[in-house]
Amino acid sequence: MNKYPLTGLSLLQNPRFNKGTAFTQEERVKYKLRGLLPRAISTLEVQEERTLKNIRRKENNIEKYIFLAALQGRNETLFYRILIDNIEELMPIIYTPTVGQACEEFGHIYRESRGCYICKNDKGEIGEILDCWPEEEVRLIVVTDGERILGLGDLGANGMGIPIGKLALYSACAGIEPHQCLPVMLDTGTNNEKFLNDPLYLGIKEKRITGDDYFSLVDEFITEVQKKYSGALIQFEDFITPNAYKLLNIYRNKVLCFNDDIEGTAAVALAGIFASTRISKLQFKDLRIMFLGAGSAATGIGDLIYTAFREENISEQEARRRLWFVDVNGLVVKSREDLLSHNLPYAHDEESMSFNEAINKIKPHVLIGATGAPGTFTQEIIESMAFINDRPTVFALSNPTSRAECTAEQAYEWSGGNIIFASGSPFSPVIYDGITFIPGQGNNAYVFPGIGLGALACGAKLLTDDIFLIAAKTLSDLVSEDDLNNGTIYPPLTKIRDVSYEIAVAVAEKAYTDGNARINKADDLRKAIKEAMYDPHY
Repeated sequence: MNKYPLTGLSLLQNPRFNKGTAFTQEERVKYKLRGLLPRAISTLEVQEERTLKNIRRKENNIEKYIFLAALQGRNETLFYRILIDNIEELMPIIYTPTVGQACEEFGHIYRESRGCYICKNDKGEIGEILDCWPEEEVRLIVVTDGERILGLGDLGANGMGIPIGKLALYSACAGIEPHQCLPVMLDTGTNNEKFLNDPLYLGIKEKRITGDDYFSLVDEFITEVQKKYSGALIQFEDFITPNAYKLLNIYRNKVLCFNDDIEGTAAVALAGIFASTRISKLQFKDLRIMFLGAGSAATGIGDLIYTAFREENISEQEARRRLWFVDVNGLVVKSREDLLSHNLPYAHDEESMSFNEAINKIKPHVLIGATGAPGTFTQEIIESMAFINDRPTVFALSNPTSRAECTAEQAYEWSGGNIIFASGSPFSPVIYDGITFIPGQGNNAYVFPGIGLGALACGAKLLTDDIFLIAAKTLSDLVSEDDLNNGTIYPPLTKIRDVSYEIAVAVAEKAYTDGNARINKADDLRKAIKEAMYDPHY
């Protein structure tokens, strides 16, 4: 039996099967590759060394991104081997913060197609579009409409870089087979005049559709996915807040799906809060938590923290009272008439006040930024948090790095080195007063790959709040004392495969306990999940 279904140039041009210079002499004869490759035969390790040298000689991160995208397009095994072995160095290239720039420039750096594009003109024909996708065994789909990419806003079809990047992390961090992953762009137009006037923009050059036209297009997509890829996990990514919540509320109890901006962000933030209490010595049930920002990410975190508070036998009223939100118009209070439905549970009977005033009156132990507005955690704010608390916890979660509410260096300096700090994008270690602090990165990649792996391993029917809560607890438990001593509240990225594995086991166990699984439980679940993880080798 032939190991490869292709021969000659067709084999060398297929990223799933191509080994490049690693094809043996016997394989070169068998698959008609003689003369199509240099004479030398390279091991995967030699190819990795050569490729890393090429990456590192690139002058900037966007060139590294382009290089890695090209590698992914010609040799998946080598791409994922390099990514897994160098995750700390390369995750910021293939995902935040570099992916933000890549999306902004997507039409200008475009080389080859990856993923499936469905535009508003395809209504009624989405099933036929999906039939054009060459892989039959799709188990995981990341879909966006590009309307709220990271903290960068409406990037239209350029937002395809996000599903591509997320799925690369699913394969690298949790071992989902690359051919089982499908990135999808729902191109419903864009309201970004820059792209509407850009001759190199690759999306449909029309204003966005809204209302029933929009939701019926999404519904057709979800329906056709159920027909073609029954049991596949759908991850909604970077939709604007009203649409994000509406879509999640429509489908979360019907199909296997979740919104990473709402639920994934919530799990990773809650894990960081759990871990922070091991430094601050506060009890989780006693915390007061304030958010700057009241969009999907912030309220998603609030909803999961509320669930965690309720598990501590805190009353519904008191649990809500521990969570406070501030947006561009000030403190979220009942007297305001501009609140959206997801804000209402957190609107308190309190007078309206500014962010600074709210900090000093409510005296939060934890401050979480999810604004997309850089610099909003000013020196005055950080100093107030440090005055109120011996060890304040501050999360500057907005992505990419340029959008963070404050930098790590500012946080440590303004707090006198007493802060427990985490950010959404990476910051380098900071030396303050002779002490080296390693900022924690509250990256969703700590949770969504493991949740996906666990859900697929057990054939989960739905992703419930309890699954995200167990993911948060598992991640928190994996933070070591050495990590805490360095001031970080997340494990090092070098351990992310192990983190994903442990989360996957916990998620699957929870699904089985709750009767939320379609696949019969393996005698040795841990072994079954470990053996199912993709490990790229020739």
